[in-house]
Amino acid sequence: MNHSSLASKPSSAQRDVVALVLGGFITLAGIMHFANPDFFNDIVPPRLPLSESFWTYASGVVELVVGPMLLWRRSRRWGAVAAIALFIGVYPANVYMAWDWREEPFSKQIVSYGRLPFQFLFIWLAWRVWQRQKN
Repeated sequence: MNHSSLASKPSSAQRDVVALVLGGFITLAGIMHFANPDFFNDIVPPRLPLSESFWTYASGVVELVVGPMLLWRRSRRWGAVAAIALFIGVYPANVYMAWDWREEPFSKQIVSYGRLPFQFLFIWLAWRVWQRQKN
């Protein structure tokens, strides 16, 4: 038995776990945009046109579309592409949050700066979901 080939080819269940966790996370984030819009309004970069509420609710709607796309196997591949675009699209809000919270208590700074590399992890995970759905 060739163990290296077993380790390199993920099972269907392994492929599903990443997509389901990522889809659940994005869906929960979308719900939070409506449950606690003030938090998200505060991290909208002020240079964007339109109101902060517009961007909060619009991104929440996008997350409520993209998240379930990752949960459903038939739309998962396109959901992964949409998730990558979403993570890239909201990155400026994370950068703004890190900058805006630079004078906040250290615990808040850790959260705001910690979000920055996690966006790259999420992009990579979504890319892996996309790659795995091709096979």
